[in-house]
Amino acid sequence: MRFVINQKDLSKHINIAQRGISSKTTLQILDGILIETMNDKIKLTATDLEISIETFVNCQVLEEGSIVVNSKIFGDIIKKLPDAPVHINVKNNKVNIICENSEFNIIGNPGNDYPDLPTIVEEKNFVLPKDLFKNAIRQTVFATTQDETRPSLTGVLLEIQDNIISFVSLDGYRLALRKIPTKSDINLKIIIPGRSLNELNKILEDREEDINISAAPGQVVFNIGDTIVYSRLLEGQFFNYKDIMRKDHKTSVIVNRREFQNGLERASLLAKEEKANLIKLSIMDNNVIIRSNSEIGDVYEKIDSTQDGENLNIAFNSRYILEGIKIMESEEIELKFMGSLNPCIINGVDDESYTYLVLPVRLAQDDF
Repeated sequence: MRFVINQKDLSKHINIAQRGISSKTTLQILDGILIETMNDKIKLTATDLEISIETFVNCQVLEEGSIVVNSKIFGDIIKKLPDAPVHINVKNNKVNIICENSEFNIIGNPGNDYPDLPTIVEEKNFVLPKDLFKNAIRQTVFATTQDETRPSLTGVLLEIQDNIISFVSLDGYRLALRKIPTKSDINLKIIIPGRSLNELNKILEDREEDINISAAPGQVVFNIGDTIVYSRLLEGQFFNYKDIMRKDHKTSVIVNRREFQNGLERASLLAKEEKANLIKLSIMDNNVIIRSNSEIGDVYEKIDSTQDGENLNIAFNSRYILEGIKIMESEEIELKFMGSLNPCIINGVDDESYTYLVLPVRLAQDDF
């Protein structure tokens, strides 16, 4: 195999392929990237058998072939080369790399030793604008659990029903829900691993174009132009989240999101991790009072609000409530409460596309 390729192009696509390589792999061949010639392109493939990435890059192919090279070594070499054409020549599994006055020789493995990627059949296809997809990942994937004993909750539920695509994540303490209207009339319910979505988000560039998504039994495929990402789907039942998305409430307050976030961040400075990062909210007389205390001291914050309904004392883990508010985009947000023991539901004012739900920490009223 022999080809000539631009250094910057090759380095960029190696970085993309490396997203499919796990540091925990026990199979040595999976530390490698498979390089194959395809007409006037090369295809770089990487997989850890859960997430697989194929990425294509234009080059001048002089001789057809394939080779598997160690991802880290090959990537580090190409990254350090000057911005100039790179000449790569493979003979008897030896890879010769020449760029201007630099020359490297490394050992590879035969391309046919590399595992095959999944074959996709019986697929359901739909299209999403790339910017909306990136936003949906950002607003949900953080609320997945890391607890491997609940595997379905380590991923994000993608559900298509009644021309709405819903992205849902929950970890037992909070729930994030992003809705996007779609022209697709298919019905679909799949759970995509959080890691796959995180890696995909890093690959997606901020360009306004569509991403083609295909779902098949056990697999989902994201086609983003010159890169294709395959991900294994998670099995099992997802929590029936609709049951806890109640419409009724006894108390609601509207606050400026930035002011509320700043107040929570300041109060959480004295919220100790061993005490569940505890902050206390008192809702009364069109104010939200935020308190926190530890053996070091205490803090008191007062935020103006528009209140509807009863006064209320409620406590939260500051990290859980902050993480949801930070990624909201509305200038004003509405917090809806059904007493001090039920979840708080947060929406942007006049924005039903994103909902964040967080469970309170149980405290006796004497503790406020």
